[in-house]
Amino acid sequence: MEGHGEMGLFQENFDPSMIARMRDDGYESRSGSDNVEGASGDDQDAGDDQRPKKKKYHRHTPQQIQELEAFFKECPHPDEKQRLELSRRLGLETKQIKFWFQNRRTQMKTQLERHDHIILKQEYEKLKNDNDALRTAMANPVCNSCGGPAIPGQISFDDHQLRIENARLKDELNRICTLANKFLGRPISSIPIPSSNSSFDLVVGRNGIGGTPLTMGLDLGNGFLSTTSSAMSLSKPPLGLMDHEASINRSMLVNLALTAMDELIKMAHTDSPLWIKSFDGGKEILNLEEYSRTFSPCIGTKPTGFVTEATRDVGMVMINSLTLVDALMDEAQWKQMFPCTIARAATIDMISSGVAGIRNGALHVMHAELQVLSPLVPVRQLKFLRFCKQQAQGVWAVVDVSLDISQESTKANPLVSCRRLPSGFVVQDMSNGYSKVTWVEHSEYDESSIHPLYRPFISSGMGFGAQRWVATLQRQCEFLAILMPSSLPKEDPTALNLAGRTSMLQLAQRMTDNFCSGVCASTARKWDTLRVGNVGEDVRVMTRKNLDDPGEPPGIVLSAATSIWMPVAQQRLFDFLRDDRLRSEWDILSTGRPIQEMIHIAKGHKHGNCVSLLRGSPTTANESSMLILQETWTDASGSLVVYAPVDIPSINVVMAGGDPAYVALLPSGFAILPDERSGNCDGAMSKAGENVTDGGGGCLLTVGFQILLDSQPTAKLTVESVETVNNLITCTIQKIKAALKLT
Repeated sequence: MEGHGEMGLFQENFDPSMIARMRDDGYESRSGSDNVEGASGDDQDAGDDQRPKKKKYHRHTPQQIQELEAFFKECPHPDEKQRLELSRRLGLETKQIKFWFQNRRTQMKTQLERHDHIILKQEYEKLKNDNDALRTAMANPVCNSCGGPAIPGQISFDDHQLRIENARLKDELNRICTLANKFLGRPISSIPIPSSNSSFDLVVGRNGIGGTPLTMGLDLGNGFLSTTSSAMSLSKPPLGLMDHEASINRSMLVNLALTAMDELIKMAHTDSPLWIKSFDGGKEILNLEEYSRTFSPCIGTKPTGFVTEATRDVGMVMINSLTLVDALMDEAQWKQMFPCTIARAATIDMISSGVAGIRNGALHVMHAELQVLSPLVPVRQLKFLRFCKQQAQGVWAVVDVSLDISQESTKANPLVSCRRLPSGFVVQDMSNGYSKVTWVEHSEYDESSIHPLYRPFISSGMGFGAQRWVATLQRQCEFLAILMPSSLPKEDPTALNLAGRTSMLQLAQRMTDNFCSGVCASTARKWDTLRVGNVGEDVRVMTRKNLDDPGEPPGIVLSAATSIWMPVAQQRLFDFLRDDRLRSEWDILSTGRPIQEMIHIAKGHKHGNCVSLLRGSPTTANESSMLILQETWTDASGSLVVYAPVDIPSINVVMAGGDPAYVALLPSGFAILPDERSGNCDGAMSKAGENVTDGGGGCLLTVGFQILLDSQPTAKLTVESVETVNNLITCTIQKIKAALKLT
């Protein structure tokens, strides 16, 4: 029973003074309760030639021992002041006090070591007995079913499969816990073990979040799991090789997302040495040497022939951080927020949807087509990860990073000519209701696929860079704020109610989307590219047959677009094209009619950001009024003027709040992109002798038309019809130059 008595020393209420009261073979040792006279006398100072006197031992009184034991319990290592106080109170020398505490600590250590030895000896005996029992059981195996002898080593096929599956699941669980630790920034304290009748559902919940039986997915921290169809279900039979590989791929995706998020946060930091000012002191340029020293390539090395494009921009937007994050994590809202930048967006896989109700930890695999409004710039097709994480209260970050394009690009799919390195934004709520957005764009792309006219524009970051994303976001947030019912004026001069305004804006948005698809040839709409000898190589001509789309007239639709450099500032050209009083100077279809604005719906504080309904008055008694729906906007990234003729009955339905999806539109218009270079600095930009007409530099103008060639979808396309729309573009450009006195 001695062992059990010793084990009691390790109970929670352990009292060191109990040891002094224990007696086992004279348990009160001389070192603890006696005092050696020589240790505190002058005999220690005697010379070496004298024999030491016989040491005398003085036993401490019970009262002194009790006082010392009580003090030892509170403070095993007294300082000099405490020893002096004990010496005065107990009538002992300070050296006696010092040596007593030293001996007492040594005694305690010896007793604890003796206790450990006893415990280890007991554990050894227990393990030895268990080992002997296992050896006996293995020598005489018994069948659990019949009680008879069993054949050694015989394991059923099901048991063998379960053991293999159990080992694989343990390995997968360890990997998931490691990933969760990275998301949480702390180790997981415990993981509940599923019961035998739980169909192997993994239940993970921490801090009161989660804890609901879900099929096994990736735990991304704070107790949330992926519940999509792509998550692995453990209630099914043993997983096959494909499911195991998919699980490994998901783990790799999570690691990639974490690495990309770390890189984005560092690149978005205000004082980061990764960015340097350009020579003109305006834009920031990525320090490639510092970047290569700071980061390792997270998606492989840069492909041969690719060039780097990196930009950063900061702006204030009229939206809170949580609303912005929710919008960008939903592909439909993301596309609406950047209508002329994103041609198409889709979520391929949702690895995690985040915590219930918020997007913290959401991880999606997405596909998107990004565009610049010019037929001379190919659409960027991207397959990427999008990861959202809350950094602090009111601070969020969303990062995108391309998946390995070497696996995506094939001979059958040669369109993969760009990859997006860690890019995205960090948004922080401000006290005035705005948010501060720091946007980082970092891409590598094949420059040879871009027309020489647009290569400087794209490489500067104006086409797909951070400035365009921030400028578009500011303009769209301003529009959404104006659209709120509380911000509408009490007396609306347009005489449209909220439903009518909303329908008109939806119709204008569809018109603009159709115009962009005809210019950029994205896969949002099915177009067939034509090659006609009499049409210039910088003019893109496409056609499509409309059979059942109520949004455009039935028949054969032809789209033609081209881009040129104009020696005039962006703002001046935009003001000229949107002015209804000057429309007859360039619009061939208006045939000299006076144009008047009937409806004006503001989309921002700038007068040019609006949706208008224009009316062309008849010039003769036989003509009828012509109505034109037009949308115009401008910001730091560019300007747009899009218009389409509409019939009076259809537009009346829309203005009354009716469904705008049944209004047939064939849009045409202009996209104007800023370009601060002189017209004589690049021969590909302008013709010889063409100079800038003002001090604002030049601009890149894209002209696009969509016309109905034949109302019969079975009709055949002729060369003359293609040349007609080509001549329409050429004539329009000539009229614009003549009106602005550019020729």
